[in-house]
Amino acid sequence: MARIPTKAEILEWISAHPTQTSKRDIAKAFGIKGAERIDLKRVLKELEAEGHLEKRKRSYTDPDRLPPVSVLLVKAPDENGDLFAQPLEWHGEGIEPIVMVIPRASDPALGEGDRILARLTVVQEEDHNYEARLIRRIGTNPKRILGIFRQGSEGGRIMPIDKASSNEWQVPEANMHGAKDGELVEAELAGPKARMGLPKARIVERLGDPSAPKAVSLIAIHQHGIPDHFPDAVIAEADSAKPMGLKGREDLRDLPLITIDPADARDHDDACFAHADEDPMNPGGHVIWVAIADVAAYVTPGSALDREARKRGNSSYFPDRVVPMLPDRLSGDLCSLHEGVPRPCLAVRLQIDAEGHKIGHRFVRGLMKSQASLHYGEVQEAMDGKITERTEPFLEDVIKPLYAAYEALKAARAARQPLDLDLPERKIVLDDKGKVASVNFRDRLDAHRLIEEFMVLANVAAAETLIKKRQPLLFRVHEEPSQDKLDALRDTAQAAGLNLAKGQVLQTRHLNALLNAAAGTDDAELINISTLRSMQQAYYYPENFGHFGLALRNYAHFTSPIRRYADLIVHRALITAHGWGKDGLSADEIERLEDTATHISATERRSMLAERDTTDRYLASYLAERVGNEFSGRISGIARFGAFVKLDETGADGLVPVRSIGQEYFHFDAQAGTLMGSDTGLLITIGQRVTVRLTEAAPVTGGLELELLALEGADLPKGRGGSRKGGRRRSPAGRTMTRSKAAKSKTKADKIKRKVTRKRK
Repeated sequence: MARIPTKAEILEWISAHPTQTSKRDIAKAFGIKGAERIDLKRVLKELEAEGHLEKRKRSYTDPDRLPPVSVLLVKAPDENGDLFAQPLEWHGEGIEPIVMVIPRASDPALGEGDRILARLTVVQEEDHNYEARLIRRIGTNPKRILGIFRQGSEGGRIMPIDKASSNEWQVPEANMHGAKDGELVEAELAGPKARMGLPKARIVERLGDPSAPKAVSLIAIHQHGIPDHFPDAVIAEADSAKPMGLKGREDLRDLPLITIDPADARDHDDACFAHADEDPMNPGGHVIWVAIADVAAYVTPGSALDREARKRGNSSYFPDRVVPMLPDRLSGDLCSLHEGVPRPCLAVRLQIDAEGHKIGHRFVRGLMKSQASLHYGEVQEAMDGKITERTEPFLEDVIKPLYAAYEALKAARAARQPLDLDLPERKIVLDDKGKVASVNFRDRLDAHRLIEEFMVLANVAAAETLIKKRQPLLFRVHEEPSQDKLDALRDTAQAAGLNLAKGQVLQTRHLNALLNAAAGTDDAELINISTLRSMQQAYYYPENFGHFGLALRNYAHFTSPIRRYADLIVHRALITAHGWGKDGLSADEIERLEDTATHISATERRSMLAERDTTDRYLASYLAERVGNEFSGRISGIARFGAFVKLDETGADGLVPVRSIGQEYFHFDAQAGTLMGSDTGLLITIGQRVTVRLTEAAPVTGGLELELLALEGADLPKGRGGSRKGGRRRSPAGRTMTRSKAAKSKTKADKIKRKVTRKRK
């Protein structure tokens, strides 16, 4: 007869085997069979009643766990030399998890008593539940250095990549970690600067060839001046922060809130939950809870953290790294809504009717505990019938009610008709060495749209509340297109046989009608690109000019305060408006709201440019091995010096220089957005299908040069101009366009020219 395990033994087993938590797994682990299972069931029920376990369908889990970024206290090495650490913020009532520290070769030595910030991974080993990788020692903040390593007789030097900088650093041989001459390296200062000589540094990562993929994001960060090192005072403030308790907050820990994010997300700004509205006055309605990380509780006005967050404006995202707005201690730990960890939040309870219209809302400052950190793909698969161990406990009570509320919001969205562009987003996938493994286009799932609709609704509620309470804030403003851009879009639409009516106040529904008319035709991508280019850029401002693209009068960013400073301002405004504490919007902040809006709008654009440059360089590196290959694509832009082509396979943009097209002179019409051959009347315009050959790929600059082979399925005409100075190439022999194709192109060109002429008159 097998012995029934003690409660402590059961808790230890569950902690060590988080994926094997059903009663059957536990019984098998302890050799319990037959009638003895009844006694095991009794013990499990007692543990559940005592709060040590939560039952989820047929499995038991410890309700508390360590966040992915945690503060640890390093213990003395054991007899095998392994290093273990104690989690300093363990909230569970069961057996404390065992954490093993896995040092890298470039990590500084750790000793007993060191407090470290580490990134944790759940493992299933006999002697530990988590493995930790050092982020940094608490209380230390070594400055990171990016430069080119140069080998010397005793060690080496790091030369700056910025030509405007004259700083150099000496690297002792013991701190080289295998770096080779000419490699791009990332290093940190090693010890205080001596009175004489260069400051010393320790290499922490070898990035290889400066033009290699793994280096390009760091170079873009430096080129665009994105701050990537936190000052000592900022780190000190972050390190001194403590987890928030329930005092002054509404207890939301029993709400089954979950986070739904990308699979590779490191921080979690938002959590949500929905259920059918029990109010008899709202038949068929829903209640939606949206809980957002309470960053304002940690980042207070005028603090070092606040000054640095405002300076950065936002987090910047690259394929291989993130430059966060807040230090890891906050962004990855205390402010992130990790599964099973109590976290402070600002939450809004939204009440919608059966048609998805908001009929009421209220904000609270609370303490929540996420029940699960799920990603978009697994949530969508659960709704589509592919249920996993992770999603099965939440399917009926959490996931399905979320989708039911989303169905109602879809009806309201259809009535409102925000701009509905169909432009797929690409995703660069890197291998372990930082090289591009593939370029995919992100799936647009209902799970993505669900979260987007919930966040939009919460943002609207925040703006409406602050307007009603006459509290200053920053609005997210998106103005309608200028008349010139609308005229250009109208000309493009008419050339494609479509219509965008004049003489009416433009609304998004008019643009959606154009997009719907183009859908499924050869001109669909042309119309989508042209519509996007006609839009103004969104920005932040303390005055409310509405959001044209979303078709909303009142809109403010509330849902991402970990990564956007604008959202932190809105949080503080809500705190002040509700009288929730002294960490609300200060008088000084209110006075400089316009300056803040201008600044963070600029930092947003800076990040976008750096991210785009990085993507271009990654794509150029990826395609460098395929120079000479042919690709299909569409004309995405026209300039005097050539045509830009977006390649179908990768979404990369390349240039077809005008000097390389045929043997004739091309007229550039800026207003019509065309290049037209002087001899053949060949018309090149945005949206046309093309076949091109890749002739050059430059990873250092991100540039791609293409040769135009065919336009709309037809070979290019030869023209009569012959070869000219400036390197104009002759078209390969045999490439001709049929008379009917040439005539059709000429007719289309005349059509556009007549329209432009009328407009100029």
